[in-house]
Amino acid sequence: MNISSIMEVKIEAGWRQALALEWEKPYFQNLTSFVKESYRRGAVYPPPSRIFAAFDACPFDKVKVVILGQDPYHGPGQAHGLCFSVPEGVEPPPSLVNIFKEMSADLGKALPEHPSGDLGYLASQGVLLLNSTLTVEAHRAGSHQGKGWETFTDAAIAALNEQRENLVFMLWGSYAIRKGALVDRNRHLVLSGPHPSPLSAYRGFFGCHHFSLANDYLVSKGKTPIEWL
Repeated sequence: MNISSIMEVKIEAGWRQALALEWEKPYFQNLTSFVKESYRRGAVYPPPSRIFAAFDACPFDKVKVVILGQDPYHGPGQAHGLCFSVPEGVEPPPSLVNIFKEMSADLGKALPEHPSGDLGYLASQGVLLLNSTLTVEAHRAGSHQGKGWETFTDAAIAALNEQRENLVFMLWGSYAIRKGALVDRNRHLVLSGPHPSPLSAYRGFFGCHHFSLANDYLVSKGKTPIEWL
């Protein structure tokens, strides 16, 4: 699929409308040029057709929970446009393993022996799995930060904050927590904590109970809870 068509056209209709003001802004035009050139030069993840996969998998008017990541996995075959998620058949990375562990402990549900790392089942229930930066150069974590993606994803969060009610925002680690400045705590629930990385999970991610807290909140607002596991 042509990268030009992806950057200029391919995004779910509700999101396209919610972000309508972004497409013609100078930063997005510059970002588009940068991303096109990056794919032309070498390996960039995720595949072009998956850049906006988080939006396509979770339409704007269906969002109930937002989980924020930083940037895509930068190893071959891992990134597919949903934060923390990997395609079916790919071994779950350590942070995702820890997310599954907390889900299991929090909800009192046993994990499958070999859980799939594809979190598309959450996106289909209204969980927006959004990275702050939507592309990355192979083997270079953070290589596409500061190019405009953060402005774009800030606009997405701001649109949800302003146009939707009673959403849950899960912010893990300082990078995601800073994005929380865009969210009105009087209208939405914000759950903050350490990142699920093995470097920080034992400093409070384990035992945070974010998954049950999210469901309790959704039920209190008359919404269907998420089947996390």
